[in-house]
Amino acid sequence: LREAGARRILVLPLYPQYSATTTASTLDAVSQELQQWRWVPELRFVNHYHDHPAYIRALADSIQAAWQTTGRPDKLLFSFHGLPQRYLNAGDPYFCECHKTARLVAEQLQLDATLWETTFQSRFGPEPWLQPYTDHTLEKLAKQGTEHVQVICPGFAADCLETLEEINQQNRVIFLTAGGKTFHYIPALNTEPGHIQLMADVIQQHASDWLTIPPQNDKPSERAMALGAKS
Repeated sequence: LREAGARRILVLPLYPQYSATTTASTLDAVSQELQQWRWVPELRFVNHYHDHPAYIRALADSIQAAWQTTGRPDKLLFSFHGLPQRYLNAGDPYFCECHKTARLVAEQLQLDATLWETTFQSRFGPEPWLQPYTDHTLEKLAKQGTEHVQVICPGFAADCLETLEEINQQNRVIFLTAGGKTFHYIPALNTEPGHIQLMADVIQQHASDWLTIPPQNDKPSERAMALGAKS
């Protein structure tokens, strides 16, 4: 981008829910890079899109598509990557944004409150993390007689080891071993058209004026070129 002479940069981290551990770390990395630039371009940063209508619609559509092939489950889990509880206590909004995403999708699907739940995965170490834990919840549901569950991980823009191995394999075994009958993982949005449209909508929302207003730094550059400067 520097070599191309970028005058404006929009940074869109693919973390729908904001956290200092993820979204803010992206801003840190961008800032560290820009410290090496002699001239810093105009910068915009999207810090979340957890409640964007196109995001909620894309998630709801992916769930409905899964239902067309697997049927509706007894329980739908919205499982998010966990964080230590101390981050929430310190004011990190991640926990609240995860719950809002799940609630908005459930409302879009007109799901009764008894048919869905928000949980958190991938904890490690001795300290308490955000709860309820996904693995504990799956085991509890199976032992209580829940036979059919589906799990979606809205915090992941694309599938990865955490969703494909931890959720779709390890947690599947936990549920089935505890007495459950069917476990279905609903894939991340990945390259679904609704996901692409979401990205386009977010970019349009944050950069539409850039499409009509020329970068201010171009004017001195154009004048210098007119006076004989070489690129």
